[in-house]
Amino acid sequence: MQNQKLSVVILTKNAQDCVEACLESVKWADEIVVIDGFSTDKTFEICRRYTDRIIRSEFEGFALERNKGIDNSTGDWILQLDADEVVTPRLTSALKEAMASGSSAVGYKFRRKNYFLGHPMKYGGWYHYSAHFFKRGCGRYEGLIHERLKLTGPQGVIEAEIEHRPFNSMEQFLERQNRYTGYEAKDIFNEKGVLPLKIVLYNLKVKPLKLFWKLYIKKQGFREGRIGFIFCIMFAYVHFMKWAKYWELTYGEKAG
Repeated sequence: MQNQKLSVVILTKNAQDCVEACLESVKWADEIVVIDGFSTDKTFEICRRYTDRIIRSEFEGFALERNKGIDNSTGDWILQLDADEVVTPRLTSALKEAMASGSSAVGYKFRRKNYFLGHPMKYGGWYHYSAHFFKRGCGRYEGLIHERLKLTGPQGVIEAEIEHRPFNSMEQFLERQNRYTGYEAKDIFNEKGVLPLKIVLYNLKVKPLKLFWKLYIKKQGFREGRIGFIFCIMFAYVHFMKWAKYWELTYGEKAG
């Protein structure tokens, strides 16, 4: 089988503290394409040391940014990354094997090891699969904030991991989630319009408690100790924030 070339797409915005580790982990790829949201720190300069394929772009939603990366890639396969992700040597080998396998799969999902305040999370529902590796021409993204990859064929599974360190402090976590929940609320409104008030109130009053129970008890977040408790509380709060902002968009003025 002819050698398959890989394009790596990396989304960046003021990521000078983490982007170099990401770039180092994929410097073996045939092409690196960076979609940069007009960073004002040293992100652009760091990326220039690894690639000249840098597209400056105002953020219009994760799906649109990832699709820009697809449209500006030339490889047979595409791996989509965030600047705070690192491809492990084990995953590197697995990706190369998948491209050379001749499998009927047009895309693969792989494991994502997430770190919460520097702690690798095995429990609490945050050790999951990430679907961002696919043949060019066989996948596009949909969604404003939690983008979804739509494939035109079967998807395979890779058990190797990517490492994801999205924030280093509670302040950084809250700042990012405050931004993301705003996008998510707009996403719900754009997709579903004005939902009945009883659904909104359920997501404000009941669902955060059920989510905490699911993450802490059913997904065994308690096995992560104190940090697991904080993690489960915070992600229940993130759900509340998202629906509070949706309520503001749809019923806020009426409530006075």
